[in-house]
Amino acid sequence: MSLTHYDSNARMSQIAIHNGTVYLAGQVPTDASADMRGQTEQVLARIDELLGRAGTSKEHLVSAQIWVNDMAEFADMNAAWDAWVTPGRPPVRAAVEAKLAKPEWKVEIMIVAALPEE
Repeated sequence: MSLTHYDSNARMSQIAIHNGTVYLAGQVPTDASADMRGQTEQVLARIDELLGRAGTSKEHLVSAQIWVNDMAEFADMNAAWDAWVTPGRPPVRAAVEAKLAKPEWKVEIMIVAALPEE
């Protein structure tokens, strides 16, 4: 059984890879002053970086869990998501409204992806 962790601290890892599957921790925006679309774009850019570090990409997404702080802004999150996700290869997905860890955060996204076949 192979299990690798990246960018870990005492509490969590940003990436875990197990048997060809990449698990990302929930990603949040770095600039909380941005609107929902801007925060979502920041999170998706970070996801791209982490997937690349793990040896995969958004073309290999399996699932996504999305938390938004206000469903009134759901369409703005979806606009950023739709512009980012690979056409014809969307992952299974769930999105819910939730109180996030910091009140200024509008969105958090957690991803599971496959490693490309060798």
